[in-house]
Amino acid sequence: MSTSGFVRDARHLRLDTFVRLRWLAITGQSAAVVGAQFGLGLPLPFGWCFLVIATSSWLNLALRIRFPASYRLSDDSAALLLAFDIIQLAALLFLTGGLQNPFSLLFLAPVLISATALPPERTLALGLLAIGLATLLALVHRPLPWFADGRLELPFLYISGIWTAILLGTAFTGVYAWKVAEETRQLAQALAATELVLAREQHLSQLDGLAAAAAHELGTPLGTIMVVTKELTRQLATTASPAVREDLALLRDQVDRCRGILSKLTSLDSDEAGFLQTVGLSHLVEELVEPQRAMGILLDVSNHGDGPEPVCRRNPGVMFGLGNIVDNAVDFANARVVIEARWTLERVWLEIRDDGPGFSSEVLLRAGEPYVTTRSPDRSRSPDSTGAGLGLGLFIAKTLIERSGAQLTLSNVSQSGATGAVVRISWARHIFERDAISLNHAQLSRPQPLTETSASPI
Repeated sequence: MSTSGFVRDARHLRLDTFVRLRWLAITGQSAAVVGAQFGLGLPLPFGWCFLVIATSSWLNLALRIRFPASYRLSDDSAALLLAFDIIQLAALLFLTGGLQNPFSLLFLAPVLISATALPPERTLALGLLAIGLATLLALVHRPLPWFADGRLELPFLYISGIWTAILLGTAFTGVYAWKVAEETRQLAQALAATELVLAREQHLSQLDGLAAAAAHELGTPLGTIMVVTKELTRQLATTASPAVREDLALLRDQVDRCRGILSKLTSLDSDEAGFLQTVGLSHLVEELVEPQRAMGILLDVSNHGDGPEPVCRRNPGVMFGLGNIVDNAVDFANARVVIEARWTLERVWLEIRDDGPGFSSEVLLRAGEPYVTTRSPDRSRSPDSTGAGLGLGLFIAKTLIERSGAQLTLSNVSQSGATGAVVRISWARHIFERDAISLNHAQLSRPQPLTETSASPI
């Protein structure tokens, strides 16, 4: 699914949720009218109030009958329903005192719902509708029901204060709710994109394992073919025609060629499944660097540390994340990228530096947030890749790397007169080697297969 598809699905409201919220509002309105009329004894236009409430109930019933509960409302449909709720609330307030009624603050509710689920322009339209109706109610309304003579007139200055509170509340809550909801949507969409990338990388890694397993299984029949070919060549060496001997020689050459291909497939992994391979830190760095050597940028690689070199289990997500960072460094570097791997008995570090312009202040302030791009459109070499140009590359890389227990920090070169970006990734050594150790234990405890002796080894 594309990113635009994530956006649409995240915004659209389920009709069932909308109807349930409206039933809750209808119940509250009914309770308020009944309580004021019969509990407090206030003289309300009871019939007119319940007629207004009934229109909302009839609309809810019509929606429930017409559409299934799983139906998702379009932006326009949701905005129209929220506009109806604002008008219905304004009608109730007109009958019960206008802005003098303390329930006038409920104008904020539809705007708040719109801000969390609808585009900003529709929220703005609903906010303007609410403010317009509030302005009208400040000037035209039925008297507020009261105990003594059935009338209570509040000063116009107080009414103006309520109107101002509704105006400011609508603006503030609308903007605040939209901002929070938008950040939540962006994070959910970016995480979904990350899951797609991770699934793709795992699938490609598993293909390596399947290829190695297929090579292992094909080794036995290919060995048998080689034995039979040698035997036929020996038996027919003096009696066969030249054409038959040429065919046998060609068959042996093709078998040798197949053996070479299978050897390459088998070398994808030393444990019969590529996605279970363990690699040393220096080998992992070399895998990251090798695809970038033809890009015309000097790659300065160094590996050093105290104690034995750490090893880790091959992790497609980490490989993708690190590859993305190296790709960015090469893309922005002017002439040189430094990749330094260091380790001690307690920690493992990987530092990637380039001599480009460095990270912008916005990237450093919002490091790790989705949709913060480090590229300009003209510098993206892979516009068709997942997240390219959308500001998802760094977020996906950071998410995948930190899932392995690493800490990733971004900074710029601090030396005077020098520029460039610096990405530092560090692991606690026991976390870096955790999966490799568990894999070695699993290999040692696994029963060894019986050796087949019916054919010569490949």
